[in-house]
Amino acid sequence: MPFARFDRRRFLALSAGFLAAPALRAAAEREDLRGIYPIMQTPYLDSGGVDFDTLAEEARFLDRVGSHGMVWPQLASEYFLLTEDERMKGMEALAKASRGLKPKLVLGVQAENAEQAVAYARHANHLGPAGIIALPPREEGQQEFDLDATSDYYRAVAEACPLPLFVQAIGNMSVEYILGLAREIPTLQYVKDEAGHTLSRITEFGEKREGPWPQVFTGGHGRTLIDEMARGSAGSMPAASWVELYVDAWDLWHDGYRSEAIDLFSKVMLFVTQAGAYGLPSLSYVLHMRGVFPNWKVRSPEAKPLDEESQQALRRTYEFVKPYLRA
Repeated sequence: MPFARFDRRRFLALSAGFLAAPALRAAAEREDLRGIYPIMQTPYLDSGGVDFDTLAEEARFLDRVGSHGMVWPQLASEYFLLTEDERMKGMEALAKASRGLKPKLVLGVQAENAEQAVAYARHANHLGPAGIIALPPREEGQQEFDLDATSDYYRAVAEACPLPLFVQAIGNMSVEYILGLAREIPTLQYVKDEAGHTLSRITEFGEKREGPWPQVFTGGHGRTLIDEMARGSAGSMPAASWVELYVDAWDLWHDGYRSEAIDLFSKVMLFVTQAGAYGLPSLSYVLHMRGVFPNWKVRSPEAKPLDEESQQALRRTYEFVKPYLRA
């Protein structure tokens, strides 16, 4: 198994055009948004506030382990439990920390309404990430959306920020709906698709889109990453905690080392199974074991604290997988 190849693939350093106008940079870099773009966990101080210094260190950690990109704040970042001020400051901290790093930064701008999402989108445009991503406005557990209102929301976000836009598809956002929206919104170049059956929808997007856009990213902890790559996915947005396992499986697969990619991906599933069992605290706990987070606090009131047996289980998996990890 060619482990020596694991860290040889990196995106090129940001070009001299990084400081160009966001719209021009978006056009120049849009084809670079491929690969593993983990959703970053939000670190917290012991006092409960957001730990912006550790958030910046998480970005540097993702660079050290070879991540293709990074995304914050989304569902796994507990964006819905962050204040407006925390989100704005977090975006600023990541924009500053990511300068000169290889992973492309994508900032989450979703909100409960279009007015607030536009404010986040304008702030993101000022900071100059590689792209933005937005969930539709929704109530907890909502699966059916007023698609006309959702379209208005995304049009407003796109008008506020000319950077490449990821639409996060959920609920009743069909492939036809997303493709129609992309015809109206030129910056809608990517979709993080979590609506319906992921694998069949990747194929459906490929068959029905009229040009190269939108490209399909996936979520769901990357449980079906191998099959997603076989169907032509553009990337995945899993958790950040063991991201290099995804990165190396992605690189090996696309370099033609299919069996090695599958073998490595089997290690991913050990962690994914535990993440399903122990929830958000497990993601932060692994980052704590790796020396990135000082603790494993989360804000979600529904998150069950990790008891000693849970911690031991995660430590066992970490020690087993550790030879495949970096940094």
